[in-house]
Amino acid sequence: MKNNSSQKSRRSFIKKTFLGTALVSSSPLIFSRTYKQRQIMESRSFASTKFAANDFINLALIGSGIQGIYDTNTALRVPGVKLVAACDLYTGRLDRAKELWGKDIFVTRDYRQIVERKDIDAVIIATPDHWHKKISIDALKSGKSVYCEKPMIQKFDEGHEIIKVQKETGKVLQVGSQGMASLGNEKAKQLYENGAIGQIVMLDMFNDRYSAEGAWQYPIPPDANPDTVDFDTFLGQAPKVPFELVRFFRWRNYKDYGTGVAGDLFVHAFSTLHFVIGSNGPVRALSTGGLRYWKDGRDVPDVTITLYDYPEAKTHAAFNAAFRVNFIAGNGGGGGFRLVGTEGEMQIGSESVRLIRSKLDMKPGGYSMVAYTEEMQKKISEKYDQKYMDERSSDLNVGETIYEAPSDYKGGHYDHFNNFFQGVRGEKKIIEDPSFGLRAAGASLLANESYYRGKPVSWDPESMILVQ
Repeated sequence: MKNNSSQKSRRSFIKKTFLGTALVSSSPLIFSRTYKQRQIMESRSFASTKFAANDFINLALIGSGIQGIYDTNTALRVPGVKLVAACDLYTGRLDRAKELWGKDIFVTRDYRQIVERKDIDAVIIATPDHWHKKISIDALKSGKSVYCEKPMIQKFDEGHEIIKVQKETGKVLQVGSQGMASLGNEKAKQLYENGAIGQIVMLDMFNDRYSAEGAWQYPIPPDANPDTVDFDTFLGQAPKVPFELVRFFRWRNYKDYGTGVAGDLFVHAFSTLHFVIGSNGPVRALSTGGLRYWKDGRDVPDVTITLYDYPEAKTHAAFNAAFRVNFIAGNGGGGGFRLVGTEGEMQIGSESVRLIRSKLDMKPGGYSMVAYTEEMQKKISEKYDQKYMDERSSDLNVGETIYEAPSDYKGGHYDHFNNFFQGVRGEKKIIEDPSFGLRAAGASLLANESYYRGKPVSWDPESMILVQ
């Protein structure tokens, strides 16, 4: 982003924010030099269409675990959607599916029985990562629309095949970073494009956890055994190992089936980042970390720090991004996502955006003036006062604005599924298509590649390939 473009967008933001009528503050200090205000974001309205029985989208769930249940419960809140089938490799989850969604739904341990059914319009794929590509492609080829949980891929070379098949079939594929279509992301994008933070300088993302559950030590049901768990199918194309319940129920802990903290957590941040600033992704990554505490047999780190380099692009200046995850954070846990620019920063969540704008002080203070005589200090001060007399002082207010979702907001997860089903009906463009999904996943997987190689790695965000 060139400097003159940044100045133009900054003036646009100031005009819209401080001279327009769109922003109404509860504070009388909005036009003062410093302000603090809270704003309610505009609520989304959804068509109140009533669907006839034969107009419902028949949905099936493949992978009825934790995320699959959350996904399905959210999907069923969207009008005109009906769950007709569920698949999982553990029979206890099939029992749970009937308990949640009715005894009449079809259940199976073989996803092919779902893909082959002609009455199913769309599927949610919430399996371990190493099955995403295979099931997505099979579902697309069978004429199904696909909502595939993030990350879309487990390995770099899988993405282009998914993109190819999706284009050939013309069916919809939405990648499931559930906050993507949220009010928070939408507001942050609007603010960024209006120059709210000036030129982006860095992204700071962190996720701290302090629980066994947060570190993926999920409970293992006492009835799990070779009869109730199809372990061989679970392994798929992964290396063959003896039956082991820990690997099945805590698959995120193993690089054979998952993608570590990068694929679970980084990918959400990349999805938001790329959406907000209109970026295709980074060109280089350097990762470090280790297995510090959760030494339970896992082969992925529980502490990770990764640095990314973003090149200059049409929509942003060159900048750096820092991603940090700690699964043994003694502070009790927490997280954050900050876009830092030359004139402010945004802290972005699905339901809120906190915008802080500051004034860059270009005048010397007491620290650097102490070496000069009183007379010289006066001359220097007068010179700086003259130089910066007309810059920023007349048109730049500084302070904090918190944009919040309205009380009736249905949430980013709902918005993402609503967008998906609108796409299935041909009414709206998908917000996170396979190309977008590959760019988010590819950037995330660079962290793993660098960590295991022990050196920086490069990525071509335009062609979406790992640079060897």
